[in-house]
Amino acid sequence: MINNLLLSEQSLGEVMKEAVFPEFVDFLCFKVHPSFYSALIVSVILILVAIIIRVFVIPRFKIVPGKFQALLEKCVEFFAGTANEHLSEPNGYIGAFCFSTGLYIFFGTCIELIGLEAVFTDLNACIAMALASFFSILCVAVRTNKMKGVGNVLKDFSLPISMSFRLFGAMLSGLLVGKLVYHYIFLSFGVPIFVGVLFTLLDAIIQTFVYITLTSIFFGENTERKLPKPKKDKKAKTKAFASK
Repeated sequence: MINNLLLSEQSLGEVMKEAVFPEFVDFLCFKVHPSFYSALIVSVILILVAIIIRVFVIPRFKIVPGKFQALLEKCVEFFAGTANEHLSEPNGYIGAFCFSTGLYIFFGTCIELIGLEAVFTDLNACIAMALASFFSILCVAVRTNKMKGVGNVLKDFSLPISMSFRLFGAMLSGLLVGKLVYHYIFLSFGVPIFVGVLFTLLDAIIQTFVYITLTSIFFGENTERKLPKPKKDKKAKTKAFASK
């Protein structure tokens, strides 16, 4: 936030250029996008929270849920319901996949509120997420329809490209709008900060919902169970032709 308050000292062109082409940072012996550290932080926190909940919270669940248990169940039900809404039959894996990716996108965007780069302002992160969705769809399709499922999924070979660039475009546009708001800090001290926080939260919610909805739709289209075609009775067809 503090760094963003200094944006007004730069020209608008410099602000936009810095947002689209940030200076790479060092990680071990490599130059990486600044959002790489954001991705590591979000990943570690989510994994640790998941372990804590699984080890210490879930074993203590009760028939009559408490507030935290009810909140957790509502979140799981929402993501699982959104995922299974577009499926011909419920699938537990797809619900879990949408739940985990949804949380990662949401918190990977909200991390911008503490002054770090949003995870998906890096195109590589968007491509990695899209490929994870694509290969998950492929695995479920193979399990459901064997080799026919492979053919159905490979027909949509452009799916990772479209999903990654859609997510990247949405996140980058949100970043540019945020930079634009902070650039005109002279309008008011509190308004740009309030608008920036509100816009970031709204962007995180929208992108999470859109991504899991599109993912569940693609899952439903490519993993629908194919019924075997009925075999034609050649003998009956021959007798019918002979009777004529």
